[in-house]
Amino acid sequence: MAGDPNAPHFPRSAPIDAYGKGGFAFAGMSHRGSLLCLPDAIWAWDVTDPAKIDRYSLDRVFAAANSIDTLLVGTGTGLWLPPPELREALKAVRVVLDTMQTGPAVRTYNIMIGERRRVAAALIAVP
Repeated sequence: MAGDPNAPHFPRSAPIDAYGKGGFAFAGMSHRGSLLCLPDAIWAWDVTDPAKIDRYSLDRVFAAANSIDTLLVGTGTGLWLPPPELREALKAVRVVLDTMQTGPAVRTYNIMIGERRRVAAALIAVP
């Protein structure tokens, strides 16, 4: 199912083993581009700029909100303040939004899934 946007890259959550050079490594695989890591699967994510993060780009997060307590957003190499309406929309479905650069987001995500927390991560690839 390579290339099928409706098929996940990996059918469950997994720690991120490495990041950089425009992609990520996880579960013995490598992926170029950004990732959306949900409790039930890891997906390719076409966002490359935090300014493009909106409810539509996080549609899978909203659909899975009943299994997520925290959404970590890795904003690449810069910082990003989410628009209040996005934070409010996530709060309405009981998901806490936490934004940081991609490196710290990957490390935090790995710790949280290691603790079996209900976490998702939207990670923008870094060079």
